[in-house]
Amino acid sequence: MRQYIVDAFAPKPFTGNPAAVCVMDGWPSEESMMLLARENNLSETAFLVGGGGRYRLRWFTPGCEVELCGHATLASAYTVLEQLEPGLDEVRFDTVSGELIVRRDGDVFVMDLPTYDLAEIEVTDAMEAAFGARPSRAVLGLDLICVFDDERVVREMVPDQALLLGLPGRIQNVTAAGSDADCVSRSFCPKLAIAEDPVCGSAHCQISDFWARELGKETILAYQASSRSGYLHCRPLGNGRVLIGGEASLVAISEIVASL
Repeated sequence: MRQYIVDAFAPKPFTGNPAAVCVMDGWPSEESMMLLARENNLSETAFLVGGGGRYRLRWFTPGCEVELCGHATLASAYTVLEQLEPGLDEVRFDTVSGELIVRRDGDVFVMDLPTYDLAEIEVTDAMEAAFGARPSRAVLGLDLICVFDDERVVREMVPDQALLLGLPGRIQNVTAAGSDADCVSRSFCPKLAIAEDPVCGSAHCQISDFWARELGKETILAYQASSRSGYLHCRPLGNGRVLIGGEASLVAISEIVASL
């Protein structure tokens, strides 16, 4: 098995969000894929089987298999379109979240991803305790989105990981309107065995949709304010889909020699 380490939402290596992309002729057991994801200890390890511009794609965190991962989809598209089939400008992935299409646009890879219905929920004392600051609003889709009035609160936040486990949502996101981008966000994922996801594409399927409605804009430039950081170019389409684009950089290519 060949494995590629790709930094997603990264114009240069060692920024953005790293993902491992494993290319295989057939599927190993789920236990084997889970063990390799734990060995890699990255926020996502992606597994690809296929060819000819169409692949089956699965994503594993160190804690579980997930239903959608944006940055590992971007990393997988980079691997296919730059390393495996460089003559192509588009790749299609069959996933548990349906068909995901990624197209090359210059140096940017544009993903067509699903959005999720968002419902405003009550701001609670538990949210304030977990984040160390009280959000002004809270929205719940697949993930929790807590909105703050000051982006400095988002940038400087040190949440209580144990208390985050008690909040709703797969991922607990914090966001605010930004000064250098439309929004600034961070994504905490203790339920997925990840303290903080450096740049989370699936979270921005929801965050960009929220801010597009709030700001009345068709496109959203989002900044993920983790220590590695990254920009996401988002365009909610209003039909349950969102286009999210970003650059990617190759860091390493290796062979997995252990038996899976």
